[in-house]
Amino acid sequence: MLFEIKSYLNFLLNSQNQHGLHSPFVYKLVTECFYDKKDHSEYELIRNYRNDLLRNRNKIQITDYGAGSRVFKSNLRPVFSIAKSSGITLHRAKLLFRLTKFLNIRNALELGTSLGIASTAIAANRNTKLTTIEGCPEIAKLANRQFEKYGLKNIRLINSEFEQAIKEIQENSSKYDLVFFDGNHQKQATLKYFEHLLPSAHNDSVFIFDDIHWSPGMEEAWEKIKKHELVRVTIDTNQWGLVFFRKEQVKQDFVIRV
Repeated sequence: MLFEIKSYLNFLLNSQNQHGLHSPFVYKLVTECFYDKKDHSEYELIRNYRNDLLRNRNKIQITDYGAGSRVFKSNLRPVFSIAKSSGITLHRAKLLFRLTKFLNIRNALELGTSLGIASTAIAANRNTKLTTIEGCPEIAKLANRQFEKYGLKNIRLINSEFEQAIKEIQENSSKYDLVFFDGNHQKQATLKYFEHLLPSAHNDSVFIFDDIHWSPGMEEAWEKIKKHELVRVTIDTNQWGLVFFRKEQVKQDFVIRV
């Protein structure tokens, strides 16, 4: 917790808003997407989906393949507690929807479905086809039921460990406009998934990494990703790290409050 507080204070010292942004691409992204205050109709779907989970008092058995939980001591956990502590906030879910819409995302991949709140934010843009990967069988069953309940037919959930799913993606030479990394908050795993999924990116793709300041290891992974030769623009929003591969851009790193 102390580490995260120090990281956040450091973020505040180094962050900026739209003023002084000298990249036309980033300026447009920040002003028209990050700071978009319109009340999009799709927000209702996201809000209802999330609230439904927050009311769910059932308990499910968790199989955790990632860095583990800082909140739960037991693997038998109430759904509402998972949604509250591990699920994406409504504020971030709205931003994820806006990013999907603004960047005209057609094919998206998510590593780490969890209860599907972020999945719903992506798929609320009905032009987007989302493939989402979840390792835990019970979580996957619950998320699939929720997707059916809310008519999210543009989501395909695969219950698989990430390694196997990524191997199949590589074999099929799949390409994605968006990859959302939210399943294993450990340095080596994050870097490995990044490297393995690089062939799935194209010039206009965006990779989004969750919890880049979660631990010293995640910060180290983020710094290494920023320096990768194929990465052109990065945006640190404190919780997320956005990576763009646009060859026409000057290589720049931004720290932006959202």
